[in-house]
Amino acid sequence: MSVPGSINLTNQFLIAMPGMGDDHFAGSVVYLCEHTERGALGLVINKPIDITIANLFERVEMALEREDLAATPVYFGGPVQTERGFVLHDRPADDAAAYASSLLVPGGLAMTTSRDVLEALSGGNGPRRVLITLGYAGWGAGQLEDELSRNGWLTVDADPSIIFDTPVERRYQRALSLLGIDPGFLAQEAGHA
Repeated sequence: MSVPGSINLTNQFLIAMPGMGDDHFAGSVVYLCEHTERGALGLVINKPIDITIANLFERVEMALEREDLAATPVYFGGPVQTERGFVLHDRPADDAAAYASSLLVPGGLAMTTSRDVLEALSGGNGPRRVLITLGYAGWGAGQLEDELSRNGWLTVDADPSIIFDTPVERRYQRALSLLGIDPGFLAQEAGHA
């Protein structure tokens, strides 16, 4: 539930401003899965780690029948629960919860944390487009709003093609282009007259 007069950034990208003090988020684009008065939860979509989806499936002792995903990297989703997997994917066609633990993002994608989505992928099925992260980005009540007020982030409506179809090294620039901003024009420090 949102509070009257409050902002709701669910299904938006957070784009880290240059000079972001937190190394976890410097140069990052975060897809916000949920934003309420209690806080926010998102997944960093542009920080691959040195594990492929095939490696991840080996670690959880599952076969992977989706050759299209085998060499795809797993991503650093954020500094919270980094031992846990999060699967960002297209919403099920009928909007029914296809998996045991899915968050259907209003107007956007779905994020699943239950093993059944991995089992579906293992069998050659499951969502067509996926981004798998270890960990997530979380903010307590008012924390994200405070970071926004200090110009830590830019926000823009999310575009799934940036998550699933854009090469990782171009995702930051593409997210900025949704705002009509050239990254070269962003300054690390605010100017003073």
